Parts: sequence; structure tokens; C-alpha cells
Amino acid sequence: MIPGALGLGGAPFGNFAAAMDDETARRTLDRAWDRGIRYFDTAPHYGLGLSERRLGAALRRRPRDEFVVSTKVGRLLVPRVPPRASDDDGFLVPGDLERRWDFTAEGVERSLGESLERLGLDAVDVLYAHDPDQAWASAAREALASLARLKRAGLVSAIGIGTNSTAGLATLVDEGLVDVIMLANRYSLLDHSALETVLEPARKAGVTVVAVGVFATGLLSTARPAAGATFDYRPADAAVLARTRRIAEICADHLVELPVAALAFPLLHPAVTAVAVGMRSPEEVDENVERFAVDVPPGLWRDLVSAGFLPAGAVPTRSPRDRPGDAAATS
Repeated sequence: MIPGALGLGGAPFGNFAAAMDDETARRTLDRAWDRGIRYFDTAPHYGLGLSERRLGAALRRRPRDEFVVSTKVGRLLVPRVPPRASDDDGFLVPGDLERRWDFTAEGVERSLGESLERLGLDAVDVLYAHDPDQAWASAAREALASLARLKRAGLVSAIGIGTNSTAGLATLVDEGLVDVIMLANRYSLLDHSALETVLEPARKAGVTVVAVGVFATGLLSTARPAAGATFDYRPADAAVLARTRRIAEICADHLVELPVAALAFPLLHPAVTAVAVGMRSPEEVDENVERFAVDVPPGLWRDLVSAGFLPAGAVPTRSPRDRPGDAAATS
């Protein structure tokens, strides 16, 4: 179950792309709690366990029945021999551990146990198979079989896949193998590839979708997109930058800043019940909670469709009214 519609993504707490000290992590997580955020996502991959440890330190002081935590399996953390001075996968942490793909029942159970130890919890609410598409062709099915065993044993409440890829997800949804999908970067103001391939099948099957990467890894995070901003983890090219600037102009015509629209857009689809955003400071928490509270006028979406920046199927069927702390969730 995922309460509210704004969640906190845990990659920054693993020092993704930039270092964060423990005190800043604690203050950021405390501010998120104070501002009503109750869904927290993390993974062993994020900083070789650092994100889970920091999240656990903040949440173990909170009433367990008042928050939801998701983590992920698929990458076991094992000693690196010989150790390296730093990690080689985008996280600014020591390289004494490395990641090893493992979606077997034994590997998944071990991964969950180690995550629970780092988090200081007896259970997590949602458990995702993390990027199985990057492992091997049959990894998603192997992972979900392992997760289903944990769910039947009562060790997790909901299971699913966390991925950047839309490939094959509709089939897994149709077969009833997932409760929830965490989808990164494939349903935003700039990328609508998940609309027919994932969101519509999920809607029909009653599967929850959590949208992440809604700022397109940076390009949609500022009111006026600047040259050098990243799109899908790479510097945005001239065509994408021009498109984004035109979208920003249409937003401004409706007195809406681009990041506000970027946060609101995925929730227009009924399958999407939450967005999760990485936040690096208490100030970023305040900024995103306040952005999320803005009611975007329906005319903005209609104008974006008319201008060809959104597909006709993205015309809103409901408004993103849920706020942090609201009980708007499925499992």
C-alpha cells in the first residue's frame, strides 16, 4: 500500500552523483516527515547500502504503522576483491563492495534479509525486482517467482518490478504477476512511451504504477530549462532542449512553472497513484511539496495536447488532488 501521492526517492541518500553528509540526510528525511510524506523508496544498489542505512536511522524513530517503505532485490552486495577506493556505478561511496545479479529464491531472500538489517525493520511493505531487464532475458519471471514466495509467506505485502524499461511489462501485468510497477523516466512531459505499453494494461488490471524520474533526470526540474541540463542521464540535445523550452512557455502562459506540471502530469492517468522524487535537502523537500500542492488548470493540458506535446490519450480523466499524507493507495 502506498499512501498519498508524493513519495521520497532514496538514490540521493546513497550519494548518487553528489555526496551528502549524514546530518543533511537526517534533516532532509525529518523534513519530509514533517511535511506529510509517508512513502519512502530505497534499494541496496543506492550507495551500496548507504541509502537503506540512512533511511532506517530516520524511520526507526517513527510509528511503524504510519509509513510505507519499499526496497528492491536483484543486486546482492558482496565484498569486492581487491577493494577500490570508490564505487564505479555513479554513487560517491567507498568501493569495498560490489553488486552481483541474483534473482534466485535464495538470493532474493538473502537480499531482503540484509536490507531489513540495514533498515532496522522487521518487514518492508513493497518489494521490487530491480532492473531485471538489465540482468538476463528471463530474469523478470525468475525474480517475480521468488518475490511471490516471500509474499505467500507474509514477509511482504506487495511485489513488483522497478525499471526504466517498458518491454514485457504488459504481459506480466496481464498474467497477474505484479501488484505494483515502479517505472522510471518513461511517463513524463517528454516521454510518453509507457502510456499504451504499461499504463493502460495496468489500469485494466488494477495494478498500481509509481512514476519516478518525472523530472527527466534534470531537464524538467527548473522553470527555464538551461543548456547543459540532463535528459535521461545524458546532456539534452538541441531538439529536446527546444521542445522543453516550448513546453515551459505554454506552462508559463497558464502561470504554472514547468516543474509543477512535470510533477502533476503522471498523476493524470488513473493507474498512477504516486510519484517518487529524489530530494537532497530540507529546502528541496519544501520546494517539491509546495509544487505538488499547486492545482494545475485543465486548460494547460489541453493546450499541450493541441500543440502536439502530449498524446491525445493523456488528456486528463481526473485531477491530481491527492496530497502527501492522504490515503490514496492500492496494493
